[in-house]
Amino acid sequence: MADIDIKGTIVDDDDAWIYDYFGINNTSPKKVKEILDGAKNKPLTVGINSGGGDLFAGNEIYYLLQSYKGKITVDIMGIAASAATVISCAGDRVRATPGAQFMIHNVSCSAWGDYRDMDHTSEVLQNANKSISNIYRIKTGMSEKDLLELMDKETWMDATKAKEFGFVDEIIGDEGKLTDKPLTLRNAAGGFCKILDEEVKEKIRNTVQKPATATEADFSIQRNKLNLLRLRGGQR
Repeated sequence: MADIDIKGTIVDDDDAWIYDYFGINNTSPKKVKEILDGAKNKPLTVGINSGGGDLFAGNEIYYLLQSYKGKITVDIMGIAASAATVISCAGDRVRATPGAQFMIHNVSCSAWGDYRDMDHTSEVLQNANKSISNIYRIKTGMSEKDLLELMDKETWMDATKAKEFGFVDEIIGDEGKLTDKPLTLRNAAGGFCKILDEEVKEKIRNTVQKPATATEADFSIQRNKLNLLRLRGGQR
């Protein structure tokens, strides 16, 4: 059993309680830091089964793990996608189960404004992609160009392919049997990561933290919205 579980949606510390309130599995920097602070630099295993989430929260968790003085082994138990792949790169040794999936892609966001705003947003996103590729480059030794191309294509990798690229160091239980017979699982990324809409989160803050200003109807609406998000995998 892992000492630290990176499961569900990766979220900011300020939003973690909302996901907890609705019983949505999540991981925040604060939760990881609390475990690291109590571990006293002993060797730790970090288990990952996450479709990603908030980029900045993922980067913070990467930093926390990188700064830890003890040895860290990362085990990818199911899926490591998006921000979860950034976190996985913090391990001194990264292992994956034979059926694991690893996915890297470009950063995305919602934007509003005129053509100048859109051009600026594009620059921000491309800069964010390069920042992530720096982390991948340290782990894999690949060039920025090759990594950005993989991210452009939204690249899915099974355990053997992730090891070939250098994201994974070891396939758990592999004794050479997977070399010529890679495992490939097919599934949709949206089903792995439930990201709540900002409007939903703000309404829940007002409903729970300021109950006097909220009606039961308001709360029912938000529950219905959450159910819809769950049905469509949390993607907008």
